[in-house]
Amino acid sequence: MSLKDKVKLTFRKIFSELYMRQDHVLLLLGKMHSKRIMECQNINSLEDVEFKVYSQWGDDGIIQYLINNIDIPNKIFIEFGVQNYTESNTRFLLQNDNWSGLVMDGSEEAINYIKNDEIHWKYDLTAKKAFITKDNINKLIIEYTTIKNIGLLSIDIDGNDYWIWENIECISPRIVICEYNANFGREKAVTIPYKDDFYRTSAHFSNLYFGASYKALLLLSEKKGYKFVGCNSNGNNMYFVKKEYSDGFDNLETRFIDSKFKEARDKNGLFLDIPKLNTMKVIEEEMIYNLETNGLQPLKELIL
Repeated sequence: MSLKDKVKLTFRKIFSELYMRQDHVLLLLGKMHSKRIMECQNINSLEDVEFKVYSQWGDDGIIQYLINNIDIPNKIFIEFGVQNYTESNTRFLLQNDNWSGLVMDGSEEAINYIKNDEIHWKYDLTAKKAFITKDNINKLIIEYTTIKNIGLLSIDIDGNDYWIWENIECISPRIVICEYNANFGREKAVTIPYKDDFYRTSAHFSNLYFGASYKALLLLSEKKGYKFVGCNSNGNNMYFVKKEYSDGFDNLETRFIDSKFKEARDKNGLFLDIPKLNTMKVIEEEMIYNLETNGLQPLKELIL
């Protein structure tokens, strides 16, 4: 082995050891927060119980609160749009609570990363490469489990989120988490038009044209028998609980939360630093599907 290869191997081992130690510390801190949340009796909103271990924002804490206040016999989760699963809504649930789960992503590189991560053999985790459409989603789920009443479903695919959830029929999760596009506002029930191969960056260079609005997901959740129990404080995830298990959440404050983070990019893929109020002007010519009129219209007609 050459000196160069020896140095690479040494650094790889050091990095791996540091990563494992950091992971152990994160888990320990998460367990401490989780125990605190188990003692919470009366909270005003989901924001009160947020904490982050592996989730992008404070969703790890919200999930811990919900699973400790709902009877969930089948501790199974399904999450798609996970990339390499180092940041996700269900990783802490997997490690802290020893749930079983299926994660899916359209990137073969990302799925291979998960399969080579020690989390794949240490826990009951199935990782599958799949580009999800409304036509294949039920088949993909049934290939993993025929149990209908699973614990949790997390949807975050930066695109056809509304249409995918609408078409899921093979499972009835106790809890559903779905990303919403806060840029579409709170008043209109809109989503991007369905397209099998929708990819956020290809659809519009800005990365702002994706997903569904807050009201669109509210209407869909009602149709599917869910109660809306709140958003995370960063304004990108909505939480729903199956109505027959939602009595304990009647006093929670539920409201639209606008996102503050900036995601806009210019035509060269570089960060576009524009005021939040002006973000929709960037994509105003794009077509949007209005669920209340059941028709397409330019986004600019909704932001006048």
